[in-house]
Amino acid sequence: MAKTGGLGDALYLGGNDLSGDFTAIGNVGGGPAPLTTTGIDKGAMERIGGARDGRLEASSWFNPTLSHPVLAALPTADVQSMYCRGTTLGSPVATIIGKQVNYDGQRGQDGSFPFSVSMQANGFGVEWGYLLTAGKRVDVAATNGTGVDFGLGSPPLFNGQGLFGAQAYLQVFAFTGTDVTVKVQDSADNATFADVAGFSFTAVTTGPGTQRIATASGATIRRYLRAVTTTSGGFTSLTFAVAAIRNDVATAF
Repeated sequence: MAKTGGLGDALYLGGNDLSGDFTAIGNVGGGPAPLTTTGIDKGAMERIGGARDGRLEASSWFNPTLSHPVLAALPTADVQSMYCRGTTLGSPVATIIGKQVNYDGQRGQDGSFPFSVSMQANGFGVEWGYLLTAGKRVDVAATNGTGVDFGLGSPPLFNGQGLFGAQAYLQVFAFTGTDVTVKVQDSADNATFADVAGFSFTAVTTGPGTQRIATASGATIRRYLRAVTTTSGGFTSLTFAVAAIRNDVATAF
C-alpha cells in the first residue's frame, strides 16, 4: 500500500461530527507505560509493559453553533472520540474513551480565535482499528454492510483468524424511528457472515450517542468484519459510524 498524507480525515466526538471545525491533530497516541525493571547485574535498561494509556490532542476554530456547545460543556463523564485517517471503508481509525480535560482558547492579535482540546483516555487506552462504515453511513432500513478485510494478522494467523477477541465503537449522529440495533458480523470468505457473541450494540432509540462493546478476550474473530443494522419496531433514518479492533495478540484492559 502506498504512503499517504492526512487529507480527508474526520474527527467524531460524542456523536458529533466536528471535522469541519478542527484544523489539526496535535497528538494521537498511547500504549503500555514502560516500567523500568533493570537489575543491578545489567549494563542496559530493562523494561516491561505497564498500564495502557491514550491521548488525543486537537486544535479547533471557534464555532458558536457547532463545536463550541459540544466542547464548552467540559463534561466530567467519559467521552468517546474517533479520529479517522480517511473516511473510506476500511480506513484506519484511532478510538479513545476518556476525559476532555480542557478547552483553551487564545485570541490572536490578528483576530483569530483558535482552541486547544485534549482527551485523556480512561480505562481502555487508545485502540487503533478500521472503519466498518465509509465515514458516516446513513441507513433508511435494515442493511448488511460491506465486509472489511482485517488481513492475515501479524504474524500470520491460522486462516486469518484472530484468537484474542475484538472491540467495536459506535457513534450515532442522528436517528429517526423506534429502534435499530447495530451489530458486527464476521466471515472467513467475505461471503457467508455470522453473528459474533458480544458484538451487538444496545438498541438505539435516540441520537446522538456512543457505545463501546467487546467480545470475550479469547473469542475467535474471523478475517472479514461488517456492520449490520436490524430493527424490531422500525426506523426511517440512522446516521452512524462503526470502528472495529481485532486483537491479534493477547490484550488486557
